[in-house]
Amino acid sequence: MPIRKELLDILVCPKCKGKIYLNDDENGLICDHCKLLYEIQSDIPNMLIEDAKPYKD
Repeated sequence: MPIRKELLDILVCPKCKGKIYLNDDENGLICDHCKLLYEIQSDIPNMLIEDAKPYKD
């Protein structure tokens, strides 16, 4: 089940409080400012900064 638009509209990067968006594979949320990928596990976004993966454009 994909992330609902209502949830995406209210979620922000926990590190910088900036906008995040769903990646192309729809398995993570990306913050361009922090260059971090927050993975989605079992349809739940893991928004812990320490679990985020580095992201390159």
